[in-house]
Formats: sequence, C-alpha cells, structure tokens
Amino acid sequence: MFVKARNLYRELTAEGAIGRGKRAIETSRCCGTLQEALESGRESRPGGLASEDFSLRDLAAHLIVNRGDLQPVGHGFIQEMFDPSNPEPVQEAMAGLDTTAFVGVTGQILINKLLAAYTQEEFVLGKLVPCVPTRLSGERIPGITMPRDPGEDVTRIKEGEPFRAVGFSEEYIETPATDKHGVIIPVTKEAVFFDRTGLVLERAKSVGELLGLQKEKRLLGVVVGAVNPYREKRYGDTAPVNLQTYYGAGDNGRWVNHFDGNPLNDYSNIDFADQQFAQTTDPNTGEPIILGKRFVLAPAQMRMRVQQIATATDLWKLTNTQTMWAGSANFPAVGTIGRNLVSDVGWATSAQLYAQLKAQLGLDAPTAQGYWFYGDIAKAFAYMENWPIT
Repeated sequence: MFVKARNLYRELTAEGAIGRGKRAIETSRCCGTLQEALESGRESRPGGLASEDFSLRDLAAHLIVNRGDLQPVGHGFIQEMFDPSNPEPVQEAMAGLDTTAFVGVTGQILINKLLAAYTQEEFVLGKLVPCVPTRLSGERIPGITMPRDPGEDVTRIKEGEPFRAVGFSEEYIETPATDKHGVIIPVTKEAVFFDRTGLVLERAKSVGELLGLQKEKRLLGVVVGAVNPYREKRYGDTAPVNLQTYYGAGDNGRWVNHFDGNPLNDYSNIDFADQQFAQTTDPNTGEPIILGKRFVLAPAQMRMRVQQIATATDLWKLTNTQTMWAGSANFPAVGTIGRNLVSDVGWATSAQLYAQLKAQLGLDAPTAQGYWFYGDIAKAFAYMENWPIT
C-alpha cells in the first residue's frame, strides 16, 4: 500500500497545522493517527502502516509548502530544485519555503524503522532491565527509615497510639551520570530527487541496530560485573562506598553471590542457586531477600541445554545406580508442556553475553561459555534515562 502525501497535506491543512510551526505539526490529529498506524505496523497489528509505504519524493512535493500561500511546491519544483546536476538551482521568488510538515512526517517514518531495529529480540537485556526516567544526570536516591531490630513490628499499633511515620533516612544510593548518545541520519537532496526511500530507511535501521547494540553492551557490562557503578551509604557508613555487583566467599563483601563449581547442567544447579538465595539476607534489614520473577541468563551456546532444562517434566530414578535423571519430550519449545520442574523461571540466551564476557571480563572462550546468571534481573538492575529516542 502506497500512502499518498497529498492526503496528509489535506488533513494537516484541515486542522490548520500547516504554516503554524513544529509544535502544531507534532500535536496534530493527523500526525497522531500516523504514529499509531506506524506503531501498529511495527507490532504486526491489523491496519498498521510500514515505513516502506511512503515515498520521500512524494512527501517533499506535498509537505514542503510556499510560505506565502501555504501551497505544496509540487513535483515540478522538486525536479528542478533537488536536481543534483543543476548547477544553479531555482530561487524561490516568494517568501521562502516551509519544510516543517515534511520534517515532522519523515521524522516519524524514520524513527519507526529505527525503533524496530533498536528493540529487536536479539537485545535481551534491553527487554529485561526496566527503564527508569530521570530528570537528573546522576541522582541520589534516599532510603526508607526501617527498624534496626528485625524482630520489631513497626506496623502494630496499640489503641490510642499514633501511627509511626516511615520517612527518608540518611541512607541512599547514587546513580551514575547519564550520557548522551546519537547520530545523524541524512536525508539528502539526492535521496529525495531519486526517491531513495529504501536507502534512507536502511540507514535508519542500521542506526537503530547500532544504538540498540551499544545499549546492550552497556547493560551487559553492569550485569556481568565488568562495570560497577554502585555507590551507596548504609546505616553506620560515614560516607558513600563503591560496591561491586558480585562478591565471592573470600572477597569480604557485603554479600556473597558469585559461586564457582555450579555449571548449568540440570535442575539441581538452579536448586543450588535457590539455596544460596534462601541463606542470603538484606544487609540493611537482616530479612531474607525477596525474589520476584526468577530468570536465567546464559550464553547462546547453552541454548539447547537451557531448553532441555526448561521443559523437563519428569524425574527418573535408576535403582541400580541411585542416579536421578530429568526427562523432557524431544526438546519442545519452552512453555509447551504443562507443569515443568522449573516452570516459574524465565529463560534467555544471548550471543552478545558470550561476547561481552570475553571482551569486558577477559574470560577465555570455554570459561565464558559456562557462565550463567540467575535471579530477579528486573529488580536488581535499572536503566536510568533522561528521555527516550527522538
């Protein structure tokens, strides 16, 4: 389906958005409908539009208007003005041109293509780690005043007693400073003249992949422990301290969550990790750690092994050896069997995880292939963002 730019011009004109500037275009009902249609197309919903349904040349001819009468310049003007072989392009004899509508619409079309690449399935951490909006470039997040005695019930109120206030304490965590990332996608005169819409959209896709990959690498750097941006001040600290993501038994850290000798072979390795969580307490309250959605993150080389563990539904005990075996039916896709042995655990494998274990932690290939991570990833990590992609 080819979307006619003439119809977009008519709708914008009917709303009075043409000639009123960028804000009027962005908030117009026409652009809102266009954005919804592009989002529907990106998510494969009925009635959606794809970026490929538009023509840069057609958009330029109808959405670049004369400032004098707000009429489209038309294809004839594009033929002359944007002809790269014309040494002296025609000069506008009127009050000039208004390209606001053209820029506004093409921006939506390009970002739709960019977002499809930016949010692709390959970028696992980009989907698992929640995005937290912030107005600051690094901020101090205060803790909550809680009882120091784990056995004290501060919620119990005797008759006539006032409710106890739970307020901000002197404890806090500091988030790292935010960085700005971006590149330019050029929409050249040649791209418009020769109507190279596909080329420009391919550039947008490449930019989306680049931005998504860089974000994935930054997230993985923190998740694997290569980058440790944590600074916090707990009760009893005289100043904020730098913390690592992972500590082993001999590291003298505030917690122990790095364990060697537990390769991911079957359900028993996950059971071992669960036992460690059950013995871990919050260093602030002394209470056991509350896990939400448990998740396994492993390198892509473990994909078939992970699928087998995730779909196992039976345990078999061989009486002559006393060995326990877990069984599944022909490696079906995760979730196709009813009640699995570890059905409440989410699973994800990532080729980029393997690459970053080698690149950022300096692990050799066999060691990197055996690393796996387990826990409530969405609760453990957050991505601080000032504003989304524009």
